[in-house]
Order: sequence, then structure tokens, then C-alpha cells
Amino acid sequence: LPLRARFSMKTYAIGDIHGMIHKLEKLLDILQPTHDDTLLFIGDYIDRGPDPKAVIDLLLRLIADGYRVLPLKGNHEEMLLDYLAGREDGVMWLYNGGRATLRSYATDQGRVVFPREHLDFLGDLLLFHETESHFFVHAGLLPNRNLENPDRNACLWIREPFLSSTYDWGKKIVFGHTPQRDGPLVQPNKIGIDTGAVFGGQLTCLCLPDETFVSV
Repeated sequence: LPLRARFSMKTYAIGDIHGMIHKLEKLLDILQPTHDDTLLFIGDYIDRGPDPKAVIDLLLRLIADGYRVLPLKGNHEEMLLDYLAGREDGVMWLYNGGRATLRSYATDQGRVVFPREHLDFLGDLLLFHETESHFFVHAGLLPNRNLENPDRNACLWIREPFLSSTYDWGKKIVFGHTPQRDGPLVQPNKIGIDTGAVFGGQLTCLCLPDETFVSV
């Protein structure tokens, strides 16, 4: 690629969506990503919000249209997959917003149907993604542990001791999972981009390499 084209590529890291399809549509309309850009989603597409199915439909359309989409797994996708596989009874998932997902996937006859392409999408979600300068993960990492072998449970679920840690992992950690009430959390070692879209807050995107934010 020409030098100018290489420098024009951007990575858009988008925070927890939780079924808020209209905020996602509005955000993408503002961003106007190109096929040379990367759309990285930090996980938690489902549960709590009004239309998780429409969110995944939109992500699948982006992939089908040739956009570079990197979707990470969130703890809510993990809970749903555990329930569908019979590893959990679903009580914790339903308590944490799973009923909104069941309603979203219900047919006119009242049956809940997860399309095969949605199940494949959920099953193929990435646990993390890293670049030369940033490490993207849903919830966070264990302090004092290198990036070569991150703890799976921490990637999906951790809050403390990650949130208060000043540990330098060698790359800036970009994460969601824990809603930030006052806008994105920006610290020397990490950036939190879950700004509580489903709780009345905004849906936030971190734009790299500029390290600027767009929120709707």
C-alpha cells in the first residue's frame, strides 16, 4: 500500500453494546469506517438492552460486506454459551439480563430460535486481540502477569485488582465490562471504553492511532 494509505488506516474499538442497536447504528454512521479500517468490538453484544439479535445481525452484515471486524467475547456471551451447552442452568445469565436476549430471539410463535450463523459467530469470538501498542480484552488482566498467557477468567470477568492496578503490561490495555460513569477511563496503562450505553450512558468508540473518542 502507498505510505499515505497505510497511515490513513484506523482502528475503531467499540465498547459494550448490550442490545442497544440504535446507538450502534448512530455510532457507525458517525464513524463512516472504510474497508481498510478495523472495527474491534469489546464484547457484550447481548443481554439487558432491547435488541441483541439486531446487534449481531448488524455485525454479521458488516463481515459479509467485507469490513475488517474483530469481535471479542464478553462475559455475557460466555454465560449464554454455557447455558446453551448445558454447562450452566442459566440462573445467573437470566438474572444478568438474559431475558432480554430470549425476547429478542423469540419467534411469532413464542419459540426461541438462535440462527446457526449467530451461534457460529458466538462460538468464534476472540478472547483478546493485540497490536504493537495496545492489548484489547473484554474485562481486563491479572496484574504482574505477562501478555503471552493471559488468564481466561480474568479476560472475561475481572474487575479488581485490575481496575486499580498501575502495572505496566508493556502495552496499553483497552477494555470494557466495567461501566465508567464519567466517560472513558484514561490512565497511563489502560483505557476503559464501557460508558454504560444500556444504563442511560453513551456508547463509546476509541479511535486509534489518534487515541480520540466518539460517543453517542
